[in-house]
Amino acid sequence: MERKAEINIRWPPSNRKKARDEPERGVPVVQVETPAANAVAASKETLEDYTLRFAPRSYRTWSPAVVGVSALGGIAYLADFSIGANIGIANGTGNALLGIGIFAIVVMLTGFPLAYYAARYNIDLDLITRGSGFGYYGSVVTNIVFASFTFIFFALEGSIMAQGLKLGLHVPLPIGYLVSTVMIFPLVIYGMNTLAKLQVWTTPLWLILMVLPFGFLLVRHPDSVGTFLSYGGQDGKGVSLSGALLAAGVCLSLIAQIAEQIDYLRFMPPRTPENARRWWGWMLLAGPGWVLFGAIKQVVGLFLAVYLIANLPGAQDIANQPVRQFLEIYRDMMPSWLAMTLAVALVVISQIKINVTNAYSGSLAWTNSFTRVTKTYPGRIVFLGLNLAIALILMEANMFDFLNNILGFYANCGIAWIVTVATDIAINKYVLKLSPREPEFRRGMLYDFNPVGLVGFGLSAVLSIMTFFGVFGETLKPYSPIVAVVVSFLATPLTAILTKGRYYLRRDHDGIELPMFDEHGNPSGETLTCAVTGMEFERPDMIASAVPGPEGEIQYISSLALSTDKTGIHVLPSR
Repeated sequence: MERKAEINIRWPPSNRKKARDEPERGVPVVQVETPAANAVAASKETLEDYTLRFAPRSYRTWSPAVVGVSALGGIAYLADFSIGANIGIANGTGNALLGIGIFAIVVMLTGFPLAYYAARYNIDLDLITRGSGFGYYGSVVTNIVFASFTFIFFALEGSIMAQGLKLGLHVPLPIGYLVSTVMIFPLVIYGMNTLAKLQVWTTPLWLILMVLPFGFLLVRHPDSVGTFLSYGGQDGKGVSLSGALLAAGVCLSLIAQIAEQIDYLRFMPPRTPENARRWWGWMLLAGPGWVLFGAIKQVVGLFLAVYLIANLPGAQDIANQPVRQFLEIYRDMMPSWLAMTLAVALVVISQIKINVTNAYSGSLAWTNSFTRVTKTYPGRIVFLGLNLAIALILMEANMFDFLNNILGFYANCGIAWIVTVATDIAINKYVLKLSPREPEFRRGMLYDFNPVGLVGFGLSAVLSIMTFFGVFGETLKPYSPIVAVVVSFLATPLTAILTKGRYYLRRDHDGIELPMFDEHGNPSGETLTCAVTGMEFERPDMIASAVPGPEGEIQYISSLALSTDKTGIHVLPSR
């Protein structure tokens, strides 16, 4: 072991003389000067959350059900109730229901290939994006889009919690914003282990508190259904394509939620003949299936809002606030003090369940991008703090009052990213066969930038945002989500055809003879020693180093160590 560690640590050119001059010290201790220092620090921090890499088989000990329930726990957010209420109040029930339906269909179609790749190959959406048309550095731009999603929705959920604290405990809103932010920090430090337990334990109580008032209204006030269906909204213009698409555009801001589902789904166990049915069932339900629960919550949010508007004088201004929705229904069911207690409890539980996921996923996205660009790993906790700080600023700026505008704008970027990656998997990989079927994410195997994804995403985002702001006229303005979907879907395969798929892989072999997958097609659990860190990593996380050993033998390096290698001496040549 000692000899192996000695020959595996590689010194940069500036330090080789120093190493030769002090041979009597034996195996060199990791120092600031060694390229191993940063990689070792990163590997220790990522043993819990695997921020930068493939989630190894040895860590994925949860059953499909535990992973699935944990993933679904992350959609406990109350923003859906606000979104449903807002689009219904603005456009009427008919347009809102059509918009929600369009949203659900788009998310199901785009979410399936992404969720499958995450669960099957145990990688997050950033790693999937790298090899699905964007390149090693090209996917940084989509990581920023995703990080923006996490702090926007963290701020939205934090605002809802602050409303609950103000209503129930008379806590001023600015203090409520701070409390809802700070309380999340310690819960996210320990990664998937803590998050899985939190989501599983809190889900039953959350379900009871959420479903109870809706069921009560249906039984106690059945006439509320007719009022809901006939509600025409503020404009009262009736059902129209433009109204439905405006509603869909706001809902589609949630399309990037699949990335947060994937942050859990990447920990799915290997799929075997024995667990195949459970594996597929939970992958579908917790992956693209999340939108079924989201759509239901949006409909319920609008239902509760319409009920309040119809039965509570002056409710127009509060009907889109989930805490007020549930409080008023609870008051119809039980004493006021108990109603207030349950309403605040629901808001707090929901906010914690979703915002631990927002904070966790956002910290992963920021860390991944920063480390790739700078080759330095400062620690995920640094970016956890950054993400929470940005969210707190948005809350203090009262973003809740501009919810529709913020989400409508963001939807265009989210759609452009998700549809581009989903199209590359479904069309470029399986139909055109121009994109490699199996995902690739390792530095050295990918080109830095791939025009396929960048063109598809860039054109889609720019044209849809221009449409959203009325550059092409007010008539086309409601159709910006459709522009985003269509442009991504067409530009991505067209660019792949024009480039003949040449910019996906810079090498056709990673220099390792061990098979990448087992007999069932799962990523292999075989391990190899990293030449930089001296640590064991599983086969899918490894690549041959361009630096041979002292006897000319092949050395191996982990994708983690390679991502922090500033010298680039370990990167294999293109082939």
